Amino acid sequence: MTAPLHPPGDALQAVLLDIDGTLIDSNDAHARAWVGALREHGYVVAFDEVRPLIGVGGDKLLPALTGLDRDSGEADRIAATRGELFMRELPALRPTTGARALLELLLAEGLELVVATSAQENEVRATLVQAGVADLIQAAASSGDADRSKPDPDIVRAALVKSRRHAAHTILIGDTPYDVEAASRARVPAIALRCGGWWPDKAFGGAIAIYDNPADLREHFTISPLSVRA
Repeated sequence: MTAPLHPPGDALQAVLLDIDGTLIDSNDAHARAWVGALREHGYVVAFDEVRPLIGVGGDKLLPALTGLDRDSGEADRIAATRGELFMRELPALRPTTGARALLELLLAEGLELVVATSAQENEVRATLVQAGVADLIQAAASSGDADRSKPDPDIVRAALVKSRRHAAHTILIGDTPYDVEAASRARVPAIALRCGGWWPDKAFGGAIAIYDNPADLREHFTISPLSVRA
């Protein structure tokens, strides 16, 4: 049996961060973009079928919804259309409550901030800018750095490589069960945020703590797994 993960306490050196749903309220927009892209390519899929899959990459989402091979030309074309549709929505999206304030606090505590996301590399910086936190991030691992998207651990491991930190010295903050599972499989403790739209809390099995949003985590920082004084 795999041993449960525990907060690193004084050994904490870096925080790995999901973006969508964690730092910016974008999960619904991603679902709408997939629905629109699928429709443009002849696949009628309801929003409610797509929304629970937001948090995994196209390598998993498209086969699950259409049966298409992840490496097929048709899958690539649908994914490209999705990217175009999402970028049209991006300027209207807003940060999750307290996102920048939380990251500023983490930096003030001497922690490195590294993105670990299933998003496409060409969307990462634009999304971070829209979230108002691009200047606070030291490194980022995205879909191009991993063979498989969350909940496989590849992206979390890629983020560890970029940060040059050991799993035991990090914590991941995410908003979906896929984030928590990916972190767990990489032996990284995970904090879950409800602001991505996942309820009830049992969806986050394996998380070491759960908060409403970044503001809630910041408010309870000194008693959270993130406090190096804990």
